[in-house]
Amino acid sequence: MQRLRDLLERQQVAVYFGAVIIAGVLAWQVPASSALAPAIDPLLGFMLFVTFLQVPLTELRQALANVRFLGALLVSNFIAIPLLIACLLPWLPGAPLARIGVLLVLLTPCIDYVVTFAHLGRADARPLLASTPILLGAQMLLLPVYLGAFLGEEAAGLVHWGPFIHAFIWLIAVPLGLAAAFQTGAVRSRAVQGAVKLLGLLPVPATALVLFVVVAAVAPQLGLAVDEVRAVAPVYVAFAVLAPAIGWGVGRLWRLPAEQARAVSFSAATRNSLVVLPLGLAIPGAVPLLPAVIVAQTLVELVSELIYIRLLPRLGRPRRMVGARD
Repeated sequence: MQRLRDLLERQQVAVYFGAVIIAGVLAWQVPASSALAPAIDPLLGFMLFVTFLQVPLTELRQALANVRFLGALLVSNFIAIPLLIACLLPWLPGAPLARIGVLLVLLTPCIDYVVTFAHLGRADARPLLASTPILLGAQMLLLPVYLGAFLGEEAAGLVHWGPFIHAFIWLIAVPLGLAAAFQTGAVRSRAVQGAVKLLGLLPVPATALVLFVVVAAVAPQLGLAVDEVRAVAPVYVAFAVLAPAIGWGVGRLWRLPAEQARAVSFSAATRNSLVVLPLGLAIPGAVPLLPAVIVAQTLVELVSELIYIRLLPRLGRPRRMVGARD
């Protein structure tokens, strides 16, 4: 079982891209694949459950105690990145729904496969994984605030608190509570311990399945919103270039070791499109424009991650080579 888990972790980038390609082919051949959209929410909940299950409760407490890393992570994602987005606002499309879609995805840091790419990019992914519930809770609380600040009355008429409360319950409270219950039960029961080990095989397949369903459900709509997708693509590319540099800078400003600063860089650059997509779909009149805009960011991001895992490991390397402390 451990060998299979290691194999999945080594090959997960290929698994994710394979899922996206297969889903794209399916959507091209069978446009009715858009009917898969209702499965996104439950699959997300399961994906987050098996992700949180990999975070021992003791490590979650340690993450809360690592004030410098947590501070850099929160400052990077909820202060520095919103400032970057404010600078990119003039280049966003004028359509309110398209602007909301861009803001939804760029204002929310990833809490799932960012751990994978951080690990591949020689970052310290452990505190990042332990911080995922904190990141998810913070973004759900702050996202309506930032949308109101950036969009004013436009957001007030389109975005409602209901989906955010629903997301907090089903994407944070329930998965995290179940993960805690399984971890506690594993201490007392061998059967539960075996179940936890089995579930430990599923984070990569679960994430791949979510990617597959999201792309298969939304890809048929990309052609219906092709002008908006073209308009937002340069913004996504600019974000992909600038965000990791900002995260790295914040990490070093907080005097983090190079490996942890890289983790902050990956977090700043990787967005939470899989989780915010259901929030976007809940907005009246969202289809097809808003989900197409959100998924377009995912496609740009997946390509960018392949560059990050090659370039970001070089950050901080010269200092270690001369024996200096990070």
